[in-house]
Amino acid sequence: MRLGVLDVGSNTVHLLVVDAHHGGAPVPAHSHKTELKLSEYLTDDGRIGEVAIDLLSGFVKSSLDVAEDVGVTEIMAFATSAIREAANGEEVIAEVAARTGVTLEVLSGDEEARLTFLAVRRWFGWSSGRVLVLDIGGGSLELAIGADEDPDVAVSVPLGAGRLTRDHLPSDPPKPAEVRALRKLARVEIGQVAGAITRLGQPELVVASSKTFKQLARIAGAAPSSEGFYVRRTLNRDDLRMWIPKLAEMTAQQRTALPGVSAGRARQLVAGALVAEAAMDIFGIEELIVCPWALREGIILRKLDGLYE
Repeated sequence: MRLGVLDVGSNTVHLLVVDAHHGGAPVPAHSHKTELKLSEYLTDDGRIGEVAIDLLSGFVKSSLDVAEDVGVTEIMAFATSAIREAANGEEVIAEVAARTGVTLEVLSGDEEARLTFLAVRRWFGWSSGRVLVLDIGGGSLELAIGADEDPDVAVSVPLGAGRLTRDHLPSDPPKPAEVRALRKLARVEIGQVAGAITRLGQPELVVASSKTFKQLARIAGAAPSSEGFYVRRTLNRDDLRMWIPKLAEMTAQQRTALPGVSAGRARQLVAGALVAEAAMDIFGIEELIVCPWALREGIILRKLDGLYE
């Protein structure tokens, strides 16, 4: 069947169309997306502004048209931290539904972590043993660890690259004092949940998903996306540590000249790198593997599993 997954994230709103069947890997068929950056439309009282609601509703409408044109059987629409944490999140969902007929399912942070973990587990298989998964989104950092398809621990921490850039790195390039303060904050926040992860023992495999990790790996020398899904891509902690001061000295515009860095995410890259380094330090990770599958694929796999239970 041809399924559509509409992912309303803090940075990007993305319709991914895949051809999928139970027991097989979802095969991408079409992609339609925009960098809406919902988190940047928050008002002082934590509400998503009317302009953002208009833009979001317009994109959802266009996604419905695209889905119809390419023969989608069913659309699964969900939202993550930007709407989940907005003071008027329920109003936004109701307004989008009234304008488009699409009701967004709001995922909790733990659900995000669990669904991303499911996707990573299916990608790497049972031979990977106990897996630790890290995912840096626009609004939050998700962590999950386990030896089965459902992780033993799944947590969400408010350390998304977009959120941190907005709240803690106002300068471009960021001031050294801003970088030091954010480095400390990231380590404190991750330290608060580290015990729940480390008590389960050392993972056999550490995996990262999300655009932030993909860009950091690409800057550090990983293969470009044009070489396909199946090329092994890794991020080494020493390489990351070497790049952080360089990234912090650049303006957002200068970062766009780096391989794999998009203009829409260039400003967030320092915050993402600091969170990635903090997680790798605290959990003693020398190197991690970047997985091409993440939350959207987890949503699809959960859907297919439910159809054939």
